[in-house]
Amino acid sequence: MRVDFYHLQASPVEMALPQLLARVLQAGHRAVVMAGSEDRVEALANHLWTYDPVTWLPHGTLKDGFAEDQPIWLTDRDENPNAARMLILTDGMTSSRLADFDRCLDVFDGNSLHATAAARERWSLAKAAGHELHYWQQTDAGWKEQGASG
Repeated sequence: MRVDFYHLQASPVEMALPQLLARVLQAGHRAVVMAGSEDRVEALANHLWTYDPVTWLPHGTLKDGFAEDQPIWLTDRDENPNAARMLILTDGMTSSRLADFDRCLDVFDGNSLHATAAARERWSLAKAAGHELHYWQQTDAGWKEQGASG
């Protein structure tokens, strides 16, 4: 299992998430996005509808239903109802279902000392579990891989 840590510095998750999800869909994959609360899920879902008037990222939430038909499923639950192979964790979320996915992206706010410390702890736990790890840092030009383990 590969776990990629995405260290946000130049933009918040609301701005980075659409770019990451577009790449997931372009690669022909489905994704589950886990957020910290039901309100946060709805805020992210609303943002995905409005962030760019030209681009559309098909997605759904519990309120929308039809989880199995959604290429992108946003949730505050540890689940995989759309048979996704990609898990995106936001808001410091963790999952006990990593084995259900091929890859996990852990996206965290690098401008928060608390979020960064928590991400370091998740890195240590993932390393101890034997996962292949990659660390990406956001720059003004995009993402740059800064480290890997396993």
